[in-house]
Parts: sequence; structure tokens; C-alpha cells
Amino acid sequence: MDGVTALVLAAGRGSRLARVARTYPKPLVEIAGASVLAHNVRWLAGAGVRHIWMNLHHRPEPIRRAIGDGSAFGVSVSYLFEPTLLGTAGAALNLAYAWRRHLLVVYGDNLVRFSLADFLRFHEAHGDPVSIAVFDPLTQPNTGIAGGRVRLGPGGRVESFTEGKGAGGGLVNAGVYLLAPEVRGAIPADHPSDFGRDVFPSLLGAGIPMRGYAIEGFCLGLDTPAAYGRAIEMVHRGEVSIT
Repeated sequence: MDGVTALVLAAGRGSRLARVARTYPKPLVEIAGASVLAHNVRWLAGAGVRHIWMNLHHRPEPIRRAIGDGSAFGVSVSYLFEPTLLGTAGAALNLAYAWRRHLLVVYGDNLVRFSLADFLRFHEAHGDPVSIAVFDPLTQPNTGIAGGRVRLGPGGRVESFTEGKGAGGGLVNAGVYLLAPEVRGAIPADHPSDFGRDVFPSLLGAGIPMRGYAIEGFCLGLDTPAAYGRAIEMVHRGEVSIT
């Protein structure tokens, strides 16, 4: 993963998962014997990432204690505390000084598995500023994640990106991106912003090319108690493996 800066998003409050998470931050809910966040850090470490940045806001200290400096996972972890939530894109802009080539963004409260090396090769081969990992909810293991819907054209070119409920059918945003430094110019510095709600639609509207990368693995969104329960069942039945 040479030339890649990794950002794991771990700042959200996770109010919809409160009944399960209780007093813990959402990324620390456990599945298969470890927290979701720990599984994600191990996934990045296994792919060759050596330094991870992590944004924090809601109850940051339990996350710092659980992950520490990253040495237990074979990586180095640095934290960026947000007194006010910046949004997924705002968190990336907050890391602009370290974002020199490729920025790998991973939503820290999802469990997703696919080859990051292949994803990087895809991103570098087409050379467009944005690559979005996507999956087919009809054929690939998932928990009914309510991510943005993505319609792809020839060569994986993103033709539309629709965020929110009622977004319709099609491929689903898996919450993993590779971004070129030029994307920083599309992120407002004076107010919070999100990739799915704000930045990606804005880039498409401006004619900036983006590509969708169809993953070969799975994506387990854990944003509700029902989705969390489905994920546990899928792991227990052996439908997915996160070790």
C-alpha cells in the first residue's frame, strides 16, 4: 500500500445502535470476539498499511484505550479529535497535511472484506480522482446496509450517486474510498460535509470522473440493532469470515 494514507472514521455517535452499544462508542461493539474497530485495523494492517489516522468525537477515550498506539496490531495509529463533528469529508480535509497521494477512507463501524491491493491497482490504473468500493446487495453477503446507491456505466464510471433512504436499487456504497489530493478542493472548509451527501454529488455535477469498484467480498453494516444481529448470525453460520 505504498503511497496510501489511511483514515478510519470512528467519530460517530451511533444513536441508532445505542441499545446494543450501551455506553460504548459504536465502533467498539463486539463481533466474533473483537470490536469492529479492531477488526478494521487488523484488515488494514494485513493489507500492508503501516500508519492509520483515526478521527474521534463521541467518547474518544475508550477508543484510545482499546486501540492504543496500534503496536498490538502491527501498525502505528494517530488520533484526530473533533470537538464538533466535521462529517466524513470534513474529517478527511482535516488530514490534508498528510494527504499527499492516495487517501484510503474506511468507515470504522462497517465490517467489509475485499482485496485492498486490487482496489489500489484499479484506482491507479484508471487515474480518476475518486474510486468507490461498491457491492451488489442481491448477490453479496450484507446486512441490509442503507448506503448510497451507485449506478455504473462502461468501465465502472459512476453515472449517479444517490444518498439516503429511498435511494432505489442498484449497487451500494461499501464505505471504502480511494481519493486523489485534488478532491480536497471539493470539500468545504467552513462547515461539516459528507462524501455521500455532499462531495460525490457535487463532483458528478461538475463533471469530475469517479469510478466504482465492485468488491468480491462482503459488507456488513452495523448501524442498527437488527443489522448487528444479522451480522452475528452470518458469522456464526459461517456465511462470512472476518478472521
